[in-house]
This record gives sequence, C-alpha cells and structure tokens, in this order.
Amino acid sequence: MPTHRRATDDTRPDRRPGVDEAEAALVEHYPRLVRLAYLILPPGLGRHRRVLTAHAVVQRVLPRSRKGDATSPVPAQRGTAGAAYVWIRERVVRDALDRDGRPRHWRAFVSRRLPRLPAVAGLRLFPRAGGGDELALDQALFAVGSAARAALALRVLEGMAAGEVRTLLTAAGVRDPAGALRAAERLASERGGRTETLLGAPEFDPCTVQTRPTDLLRRRHRTRLAGATAVVVALAASVLIAMPEQSPPRPTAVAGGAVGASLARALDPALLERAADDAWSDTSRVDFSVWPARGERTGDGALLERALRAWGGPGQAVRVKATTGTASAPPAEPPRLLYAGEVGGAVVVLLHDGRRVARYAEPVSGDGAPALDLARTDDADVTTAGAVVVSRGRDGVRYLLAPWIAESSTRDLLAPDTPAEDLAVSKDGVTAPVPEPAPGDGCASWPVLRLRSSEKIVERHAFLLTDLGDLSPAHLTYSPLPGTGAPARAPREATGGAAQASWARTACSLGSLRGSGVRAVNNWAFAEQELPETGARATWVCTRADSWRGPGRIAVRLQQPASSPAEPDTVVAEVRDTASCSRFGQHVLAGTRWRAPSGSWFLLAAGSRDVTRITATGAVLADESARTLAVPAPREGDVDLTGRLTNGEQLPSVR
Repeated sequence: MPTHRRATDDTRPDRRPGVDEAEAALVEHYPRLVRLAYLILPPGLGRHRRVLTAHAVVQRVLPRSRKGDATSPVPAQRGTAGAAYVWIRERVVRDALDRDGRPRHWRAFVSRRLPRLPAVAGLRLFPRAGGGDELALDQALFAVGSAARAALALRVLEGMAAGEVRTLLTAAGVRDPAGALRAAERLASERGGRTETLLGAPEFDPCTVQTRPTDLLRRRHRTRLAGATAVVVALAASVLIAMPEQSPPRPTAVAGGAVGASLARALDPALLERAADDAWSDTSRVDFSVWPARGERTGDGALLERALRAWGGPGQAVRVKATTGTASAPPAEPPRLLYAGEVGGAVVVLLHDGRRVARYAEPVSGDGAPALDLARTDDADVTTAGAVVVSRGRDGVRYLLAPWIAESSTRDLLAPDTPAEDLAVSKDGVTAPVPEPAPGDGCASWPVLRLRSSEKIVERHAFLLTDLGDLSPAHLTYSPLPGTGAPARAPREATGGAAQASWARTACSLGSLRGSGVRAVNNWAFAEQELPETGARATWVCTRADSWRGPGRIAVRLQQPASSPAEPDTVVAEVRDTASCSRFGQHVLAGTRWRAPSGSWFLLAAGSRDVTRITATGAVLADESARTLAVPAPREGDVDLTGRLTNGEQLPSVR
C-alpha cells in the first residue's frame, strides 16, 4: 500500500468551491471519481445498479449555487487535483457510503425514491469481466463493509496516507474509521503489491461497460400490465372521488426490495428447471444439465424459495463461501434443481445455473446460520460432473453421485496394492460418509472415489475423484511414458497399475491444492533415466493441476526407486499460471542435482519426447544429443539448461 500521498492531492479545503471550479475538477477527474464511488457502493445493488448509481453519485455532487465563485475566480490548473477535487472527492465518499445505510435526513430520503439520471431502459450495464484474481478481490470486497471498501480505494487508488483516510471517513460519518482502515490493509496485504493493478482493472471500471437486454418477453408483459394498471387506477380514482372521506389504508410492505424482472424470474421456485429421470441416458451431452431432481424435499416450495433467496441476496444471516474464481452473483436464469433433502443433520438444496453449482444448507434443528457454497462447473463432463459434495461432517464427506454412475467404491492412493472397498449409496444417489484426507502435514492415507459409468454412457469406464475441499471433487488422471515410435499419449484414467504406483508417490502433495478450485490433476511420466553408479531407473513426472477458471500450475518430480510404494517423490521445479505439461504446452525440460550412494554429486536432466539435445551452461558445462543428461557437478552454483526440439526450436528448462 502507498505510504505517502500522491502529489496531486491537496489538504482538505476549508471552503466550498464555486460551481465553475467544481465542474472543471469533476469533468477532468470524472472516471477516477466514478470508479471510487463504484468500489464503495454496496455490491448487493447488483452490477447494473452500481454502475448507474456510481454515475449518479458523482453527477449530483456539484454545488447547487454559485456561492464561493467570487473568492476563487481562477480555476485550478489542469493536471492537478486541487482543493476543488478534494472537496468533490469527500462528497462522493460521503454519498456513496450513505447508500449502504438508512437515509440520514429528509433530503436523502426523498432523493432515493425519486427518479434520477442517468437512467437506462431496456438494457443492463456491466463492467467488463476480469480474471480469477479480479473475481476473488470482488468477492473479498463483498464480504467487508462499505467503510473498508472506501478505505481501500482511498489508500490504494487515491494514494492517501492512513491519517488522511481516517480524517475523511470520520467526516463522512463512519463510526470506526480505524477498523475500516485495518480491514483495508488486510485486504491489500493478502494480494501483495497487485492491489492497485487489480482495482484499476476493467472489472471495477463503471465507465467502460458492456450492454445486455433485459428480459424481452417479461418487459412486453410488464408494459401490457402497466397499461391495464393505469386503466384500473383511473377507474379506482373516479370511484374514490365519489366516496366519502375515510382514513387512508395502511401501506403494504414490500419484502426483499425492488429486483429486476429477470432476477425475480431466476429466483422463482416454480420456474426451477428439472430434468427427466432418464434424460442422461438419451443425450450426447452428459453433464449437470441432465441430472434429475432427487431427494425427499424437491416439492418443498418454502425450502426452495429460501435457497433461491439466499443465492439472490444472502444478507448477513447466511454464511457465503465461493471457490477461488467463482462469482457469487445471483443466477441470470432459473437454475436447475439437482437435490433437496436431509443429509447429515442439515437440509440441503443443490442448484446448477449452467456455470456454477450452489449448495444451500440449513440445520435441521434450527440452531445455527444457513450456509451457501458456490463452485464453478462450466464445461463439466462425464467425470467432472460425476459427483458433488452434499455434506461434510465429522464422519466424512457425503457425495451426490451423477445418475449415470453404476458402481462406486473407495480406495487409498497411498496403498496401491490394496483392493477398493464398496461404497454404499442411497436410492437418491447420496453416498455413505467417505473419510476426508487428513489436513495439515499428516498424510497417513488419501481416500479417493473410484466410480464406474453406466455402460449406456461408455463401456468399462472407471475413474478417480478426490476431495480438495471444494463442492466439486477433482478428477485424477495419468499419462504414461512415451512408447518408442508411438504418438504422444493423452491423459487416461488413473486406475491402472502404473498410474496407481505414480499417484502413491504424489498423493500427499494434493493437500496444497485444497480450496483453490481445481478441476483435474494429471501425472505425466514424460521421461525415464538411468541413475549414475547404481543403474537403477528413475521416472520424471510432471504433475499439472488445472483450475475451473483456466490457469494451471505444475510441479516436476523425480521418482526414484523407493523402499515403500508411498514414499514421497522429489519436487525439482514448480511453476504457476503456465501452459506447460498440457496439450497447449507439450514440451518440458527439467533438471536437478542428485547425490549418488558414493557421495558424489551429479546434474540430472530430462526432456519430453521431442527433445533431441540438452545443453548445460554456468557451473556445469555439458552437451548431450539425447533426451536425458547425467554428468558430474558441483553441489553449488547456478546452472542453465536448454533443450533443442525436433523442429530446431530452443526449449528452456522449468524452474
């Protein structure tokens, strides 16, 4: 976070600027002010209303008279914020904060209920979507109060000192400015030095927006209804004029606030999508779109309405958790009902909106707050849509299995020679509890699901899923060593002997992926190498974890002969946000120092199938026309490795 003020900021002005001076500052810094207002406004407004309200807040801060113009006949120089900008900024912060609470006086009360500009009819406005980091920051901002959002924006985007932020927030009526500042500091520290870049991204720019139409059919119906209502009102007015005066009726309370027509439709339990029980067996698209609605509470309209309202606007009573990279916004269309029933002492509702799975849970006893969990599942398939976590408890994790799962069992990745154990499943598709992998450093076992698809989907197709703390378990696969003269092998199910042996050495490293939105993890055995002095053979493996949001991370490992099947392998390189070891990055080169039984040190290196030469420079000088390299090397000193591919291109090693 900046620890000093930007040079463009002046101290808080003692007087109100004139209209001309204020207008000049507002026009010059309009995008900056609108972004500030947008960040402070409550996310519960929805992105469309936040965009319009941010513009309205800024456009309404000009003084209503020319009082003060005579004392400031010369406007501030362009390119400097000046006292006028500082005065406008304080007004913007105060008015934006005021939108997150009750009106403080009659004028604010009236202004909230009268039509205001700008207004947009027939269109919805949204800032451009950002990446996973922007979405994660947006969710973090949603979880804190408006005062903390204001403090973060003022510190990061405006470059104000901590004392100045406290002074401004106090002047704006914030009760605990120090607490808001601490929350802002915590948000910024969690993202290192990237906070300013993220807040300056298009995700938070209400001046660069995309447009989408509203619900066209519903708009037509509402127009017709408005016309009919006008006729009825006119008739009722004529009748009331003829009636004797009597006490006015009490106004009807409106629950939930005003919502758009499309959101109201999406949150209507009567409009929930429900697939036929056998839809999965007669379609070419095998994913969540063909899951039928299961569970004994699928007809409980009140429960479904509570679940939908929690998704549409959870409020403070609902604990919300979204997997990394998952938006917490309400569904745009009526979602699909997957399950509604009692599991593990809670009433659970599972919904799917085409991109995300939402799990709503409330205690059966009534004690405790309801919870809403969200996870991305876009482009799911027969494996990644094979199961969803329906409950977690002390006894383990219960899953709701896809309707095409014919057999289910569990096995321990750390015991590759131990047979799988059958897993009981209820008539609604809910499994018996499956033990969770131990958290922390302890890794005595790693339970996984072994599922087999119905032969109506594919013959003899079994696959492994593992719990990584998200709603959707991760799919485990394996790519075997390349065969001589054979084409590159695509990832296959990790159910064979070689796959199980490889995963037994790697399983405990899966704990570092918990809660990060991982879709699938693949172990690619890309090379085999004979070790110096011993003649034993080691396998080079690239473990790639792909997230639902797109980016992936890799870890290159050296799996040497071990005394036990579950002995951990050696990680020699790790890279985040890379295409390496995927179909978009099919070449890899890695190296490490290795100590022989005699105590001598060697440099080991290996490349994937298209590597024809490996060159080492720096502390080690070597050049080998092969896919592997093993040469004596000093224990210390930097070494650069470069590979040459069959097409003549250079390939740097991963680090």
